[in-house]
Amino acid sequence: MRRLTISSLLVAAIAVAALCARDATAADSLVPHDAAAWDAKALISRACSKCHGFTGVSISPLFPILAAQQASYIEMELQLFRLRDRSDPHARAFMWGIARALTDDQIRALAQYFSSQPAVSGRVSSNAALAQKGKLIYEGGVPERDILACLPCHGPNAQGIHTFPRLAGQHRDYLSTQLQQFRSNGRESEIMQHFISNITDDEIAAVTEYLASK
Repeated sequence: MRRLTISSLLVAAIAVAALCARDATAADSLVPHDAAAWDAKALISRACSKCHGFTGVSISPLFPILAAQQASYIEMELQLFRLRDRSDPHARAFMWGIARALTDDQIRALAQYFSSQPAVSGRVSSNAALAQKGKLIYEGGVPERDILACLPCHGPNAQGIHTFPRLAGQHRDYLSTQLQQFRSNGRESEIMQHFISNITDDEIAAVTEYLASK
């Protein structure tokens, strides 16, 4: 019975991700070239909400939670998407088309909207020991292997600072994917690649467990 339940949940998660992917990859119809005529609420309703939810709380861990995210970070990322200067697989598949026609004013408005939404409370960890290990790495790094602490850039409560994003309450699977992308140079960031180039899969699992529970 338990295997059947887990299988059902996996099928449901895949189905949700597929629906989001279908909508996102249809970016040409979601956000046509005259998108500059649209206000932020219309863009959110027509495009952003398909994957991120209208209040920035995405259902699928394939897509990040944007609620209470740092406005400066959202602005920076949307500009990178618009310029196609972020070339990791999800950026190319979902955001290049959606962001291509956004104006600076629209980007600022979208960033302000999502950053003003209520933060998501972290999910209670089912593995307290793993979360505690992640907390130690987040706050102190792993000095013997040149892995630097996350806290100075992302804040004592993982709330984010300016262009360094909020990580607290984010989907664990999304965080894990991004850390793996940084480590493999699949997502561009000299800072992150320098900080975590030596991080292991087990350490990624610990840090993401901690952050998802914040």
